[in-house]
Amino acid sequence: MSEPRSAPTVGQVVLGRRLQDLRERAGLKREEAAKVLRVAPATVRRMEMAEVGLKIPYLQLLLKSYGVTDEEADAFVTLAEDANKPGWWQRYHDILPGWFSMYVSLEGAASLIRSYEPHFVPGLLQTEDYARGVLRSGAVGRTLAEDPDVIERHIALRMRRQELITREDAPRLWMVMDETALRRPVGGPDVMRAQIDRLLEATELANVTLQIAEFVSGPHPGTYGPFVLFRFAVPELPDMVYSEYLTGAVYLDARPEVATHLEVMDRMAAHAATAHRTKDILRDLRKEL
Repeated sequence: MSEPRSAPTVGQVVLGRRLQDLRERAGLKREEAAKVLRVAPATVRRMEMAEVGLKIPYLQLLLKSYGVTDEEADAFVTLAEDANKPGWWQRYHDILPGWFSMYVSLEGAASLIRSYEPHFVPGLLQTEDYARGVLRSGAVGRTLAEDPDVIERHIALRMRRQELITREDAPRLWMVMDETALRRPVGGPDVMRAQIDRLLEATELANVTLQIAEFVSGPHPGTYGPFVLFRFAVPELPDMVYSEYLTGAVYLDARPEVATHLEVMDRMAAHAATAHRTKDILRDLRKEL
């Protein structure tokens, strides 16, 4: 009854949560909902957790059993049909890991993206040449660095993602980046100069806040590693934290974990150079190259 996929879209996650809410409001347990479809309770759980796609006939049966009106059910089904459509990023399925596919979906749906990056310029602000230098270095995987065609596909994906910064309903970006990321040469002086110019251009956008954590400021709460915090306009999606490791990533939405990361992010923002001071730092770094 269901179709597995590498990662759900945000629309599917939202609908899964709404479906669970409708079941609970109807006073039904998953076991009871499963009997309506003649499936195992685990299947209902997977539908609600967006681990599988929603097939419309089964969705209609559930909505009817939950006491949803025909008009509301029709609207829900329309949303499900839209949510089941592949996201634009799935055109890059050949090079996009499943664990990062979800990230791209969340990134595109977020109203606020806050991130801390200790090693490199954030992907949303990278130039093509800078991204190419990072990918060729093997910093994102040794096999990737050995295949020029795959590298170019990754760069194309990264540039496509950057379109969200200037779209009509662009999210707010608030990024803290270690000075290390700018001191570490990638691709040579010309590439680094162009990259700093790109950062300076980004700081002129009303929806972008960039801060640099300077060496002279000493250690700060975020020295454990990079992470991203997403906030969404839809009530079904809580704040979410993304943390990447060598071969994958984790997505955290438990309130205590998110609250801890948010507190650390706030402390880092207070610790780092102001947005105005960051522009001066970037200009000074550019003169050194």
